[in-house]
Amino acid sequence: MSHSAADAAPPHPLRVLFGGFLMGLANLVPGVSGGTMILAMGLYDRFIGAVADVTSLRWSVRSFVFLGIVAVGLAVAVLGFSGVMVQLVTEYRWIMYSLFVGMTLGGVPQLVGLCRPLGPRVFVAAAVGIGTMVLLAFGLSAVSIPQTALVFVVVGAFAASSMILPGVSGSYILLILGMYDVVIGSLSSSELREDLGGSLRIIVPVAIGSALGIGLLSNLLKAMLARFPRASHGFLLGLLLGSVIGLVPFQRPVDPDLARRPFRKSVAMLLDGAPVAEVEAKYGLSFDAAAQADVRARYGGKSAGELKLAADELEYFRPDAVQIGVVLVLIAAGFAVTRFLHFENDEEAPPAADAAG
Repeated sequence: MSHSAADAAPPHPLRVLFGGFLMGLANLVPGVSGGTMILAMGLYDRFIGAVADVTSLRWSVRSFVFLGIVAVGLAVAVLGFSGVMVQLVTEYRWIMYSLFVGMTLGGVPQLVGLCRPLGPRVFVAAAVGIGTMVLLAFGLSAVSIPQTALVFVVVGAFAASSMILPGVSGSYILLILGMYDVVIGSLSSSELREDLGGSLRIIVPVAIGSALGIGLLSNLLKAMLARFPRASHGFLLGLLLGSVIGLVPFQRPVDPDLARRPFRKSVAMLLDGAPVAEVEAKYGLSFDAAAQADVRARYGGKSAGELKLAADELEYFRPDAVQIGVVLVLIAAGFAVTRFLHFENDEEAPPAADAAG
């Protein structure tokens, strides 16, 4: 981590604002890293340094202004696009996952450059990173996590801390923890209007956890990159490569109806005895007598939590030749987008060979 980069003249505010916007947008999408977007804009060194300084009480006006502009861009992306991203992931999962895989792999060349010259410690660190993501993808994907305030704090810490790691997506962490729809959905403008109290019971503890996670990780990351640059970047490279394991494109919901959040919420209300008119008015769906009977026959006896677990259940399907071709094109397109966004990362030049790294 270069101190000269951090001490250079501050970047243009519009560039910082756009970097924050890309960071927020990326973290709404499983498989895309907010850290990679900041790195692509040539702001990663300054971002990590500013966060580490603020959280360790080494305050400066420059750090506060920089992070404030980033936060504004991030907030615009999260509040303006969260609902759209949830819908796209739900309705067009195999298409979106193809883009996510490509965009994630687009960070590989840059991280490989930061690892040079390659050596045994880099390969070991990369293997540990891949192993970590395999554990997350397969070891936690079937775990049922209770939705309590403390859990949301911990989830926020994990998701937000991963947000600043290049190649690791905070939304991907939410996805494999089964919290993506819950947390991201609570940020949508429609959900905030319809159930502000319920949304805040999720948003507030997640925000507290996010602040803790970012503060702790930024200081650790700054120290590790300074002392063990190649091994640290090797670990980040492993995290990036491992993150695509859980994003196999050819997956679809076992129950597509439940995967649609308004329908699932409507079903939960109907099974809980809510008046049909109230349900229809709240979610804009129509339930005649036949539809109500079908809901009770298919989902009767299930709690809201059980409906959510059923909605998250995925199955693999066999693609045809056209779908395979589309996936390859989308992966290539996603890769190209990320590479294009790396147009200003010269300040993150590969570190010189060092004994520790």
